[in-house]
Amino acid sequence: MEHTIRELADLAGVTTRTLRWYDRIGLLKPAGTGENGYRLYGPAEVDRLQQILFYRTLGVELAQIGEILDDPSFDALSALRGHLTALQQERTRVERLIASVETTITSIERNEPMKDEKKFEAFKQQAVVENEMRYGAEIREKYGDEQVDEANANWMKLTAEEYARWKELGDTLQAKLERAAEAQVDPVGEAGREAVELHKQWLGFSGVRYSPQMHRGLAMMYTEDARFTAYYDKRVAGCAAFLRDAVLHWVHA
Repeated sequence: MEHTIRELADLAGVTTRTLRWYDRIGLLKPAGTGENGYRLYGPAEVDRLQQILFYRTLGVELAQIGEILDDPSFDALSALRGHLTALQQERTRVERLIASVETTITSIERNEPMKDEKKFEAFKQQAVVENEMRYGAEIREKYGDEQVDEANANWMKLTAEEYARWKELGDTLQAKLERAAEAQVDPVGEAGREAVELHKQWLGFSGVRYSPQMHRGLAMMYTEDARFTAYYDKRVAGCAAFLRDAVLHWVHA
């Protein structure tokens, strides 16, 4: 069955302008055009659009989505299973946040102050879920379930102050990476060394069992997988590559 651009837009819940843009950048080309000159989309294009929207929901940039879908080794079934896992994790995250808000409301209504640890439990759980979504499969394959589960358990033990420090380190690191990428600074210089130190401290709060080998291996993954690159390059391109090169230079196995 073929769909016009308007029919596909209505079916997918997007605008025709979005589909025209996807066509322009080569992300989703129509199967052809009708006698009236309208774009026509067949089953293959519908399936591709579904994958595009799944990846967009997960925060992957359009350029990275194109690379993923155009990779000859792309497996649609495996991708769908990955999407399902990510969505299930997102559901768990939302359910925990809802529970946290409900508990907070109840404590206020009853004038029963919550312990600080309880207030931040849902936010720490959210970070665990997001980490599993971004890095879970690859990290578990590389370091094993035991080490990853240990890191998650350690993370959940963070105090409110430690959690706030972790967030601060992450924000500071991201800002430093963006300034370095925009200025095309050499990662072997002082800016690179400072970024590596911030990243090392950030990893320490994340519950990961640190080693130079782990640090270098993780940095390599930031540019080997488009999802990881998208995390650091969300505003400025080149941040992930800068961090990788800085870690490889300053951290010695």
